[in-house]
Amino acid sequence: MSQANFSQLSLNPSLLQNLEDMGYANMTPIQQQSLPLVLAGKDVIAQGKTGSGKTAAFSLGLLNQLDVKRFYVQSLVLCPTRELADQVAKEIRKLARAIHNIKVLTLCGGMPFGPQIGSLEHGAHIIVGTPGRIEEHVRKGTLQLDRLTTLVLDEADRMLEMGFQDALDAIIEHTPKDRQTLLFSATYPEQIQAIAQRVMQQPEMVKVEGGHDHSNIKQHFYKVQDNKQRLVAVKLLLLKHKPESTVVFCSTKRETQEVCDELVQAGFAAVALHGDLEQKQRDQTLVRFANKSASILVATDVAARGLDVDALDCVINYQIARDPEVHVHRVGRTGRGENKGQAFTLHVDNESYKMAVLAEYLDMQIENDILPPFSLLDKTPYKANMVTLQIDGGKKQKVRPGDIVGALTGDNGIAFKQIGKIDMFDNCAYVAVERDAAKPALKKISEGKLKGRSFRVRRIRG
Repeated sequence: MSQANFSQLSLNPSLLQNLEDMGYANMTPIQQQSLPLVLAGKDVIAQGKTGSGKTAAFSLGLLNQLDVKRFYVQSLVLCPTRELADQVAKEIRKLARAIHNIKVLTLCGGMPFGPQIGSLEHGAHIIVGTPGRIEEHVRKGTLQLDRLTTLVLDEADRMLEMGFQDALDAIIEHTPKDRQTLLFSATYPEQIQAIAQRVMQQPEMVKVEGGHDHSNIKQHFYKVQDNKQRLVAVKLLLLKHKPESTVVFCSTKRETQEVCDELVQAGFAAVALHGDLEQKQRDQTLVRFANKSASILVATDVAARGLDVDALDCVINYQIARDPEVHVHRVGRTGRGENKGQAFTLHVDNESYKMAVLAEYLDMQIENDILPPFSLLDKTPYKANMVTLQIDGGKKQKVRPGDIVGALTGDNGIAFKQIGKIDMFDNCAYVAVERDAAKPALKKISEGKLKGRSFRVRRIRG
C-alpha cells in the first residue's frame, strides 16, 4: 500500500494544521485503512499490534465530530489498564491542541472516587477509562452516557482476558443504540467476534499485519536447564549487553516479584510491575523506568500493556509467551522507528512444542545461541544513568515543572542538561537527575524554596 497523507482526508482544518505542526504527514497502514471509514461514521473493527498508530486513528475520528459547545460526554474510550488509559488521554489531548476548551477526563480504578465525581460535575467531552471504574460511575449515576456518539473499545482482547465482559455489557446498555462503535484489538479471538456481533452495526473489518517493521530487532534463543538457570541467564545477558532499558516478561505476578527481588539483591536497578501493586507503587515504578533511573522492568504481560517508553533497547522473555501473538507483541516493544532492538527468549526442554509452534508462526528456523560466559557473574552490575528525586508537592500545591527546573538550576545549582524527565502528580512530583548531580540537586531543593515554600524531598532508592 502506497503512503497516504492526512491532508487527503476530510478532517477539520485545525486538526490537519496541528498534525502538520507535530510533524505527522503520512498515515500508518492502520490509519490509512480505518480513518476514512471512521470519518464516514461507520462501525469499525481494526486489528493491529501496539505501535501501529491505532490511537491516532480513533482519536482523530472522535475529535473530528466533536461539538465543543455541547458540554456533555460525546465519546467514551475504554482501555484495559490505567497506564494505557493515561497514554490514550495524553495522545488525544496532543491531537486536540488546536481545539479550544476541550475537556478530556480520565476515570480509572485505583484512584479516589470522590474527586472523580467532582470532575464529572464540571462536565467533559471525552472520557477515557477502565471498564470497572466507568461501570461504577454509570451504576451510581455519576456518569451519563445517554448522548454518547462514539464508543471505542481499545485493546478489546485484553479487556475480555482480564474479565471485564460483564462491566462492558453493563456500560454498553447505558449508551444510545445509534452510536458509532470502534473496536481495536491486537488479536481477534471468538470472544471478540461474539461481542462485535452483539454491539456493532454492520462493522467494517480492517486488518494490518505488523505494528512496525521487526527487521530492526535481533532475536536470540537460549536453552536453559531449569528455573534457577533462567535467572542466571538473565543476569549474564544483562551484564554482557548493558542495555539502558530492558523489559523482562514473566508469566505470573509472583514470579515477576521474585525475579525483580533477585536482580535488586544482585545489584541491578530493577523494578517490578504486576497487578498486586498499589497505585502509588505502580506510578513510581513506571516513572522510574521511563525516566531511566531504573534500567530493568520485570513485568507480566497485562501490567505492561500501555507501557509508554520511547526507546526500549531490549526485551527478555523469561519463558516463552503463552501464544505466538503475545511473543510478537512483547518483542515488538523494542526496535521502534529507526532504533535497533534485541530480544532474548529463554526456554527449557519441556517447552519444545511451544518452540515449534513459535517457529512456524514466525516462519523462521530457530537455532539456540550460547549464553555469555559465567565468569561475567563476577562483574559489578552497571548503574542506571539517572536518579529519581521525589518532591512532596504537586499540581494541587500549584507546583509546575518550570518551578522545579528553576529551583535546581539557580545559584550553585546543577546544569540544565543534568535534569531528565519531570512527572507531576496531584500531591507529589518526580524529577530525574544525572547520577553525579543527585547530591547537589537534593541539597538545592531541600534547602531552597519552590513557589516560596519549603517541600520535603528524598531520593528514591531501589
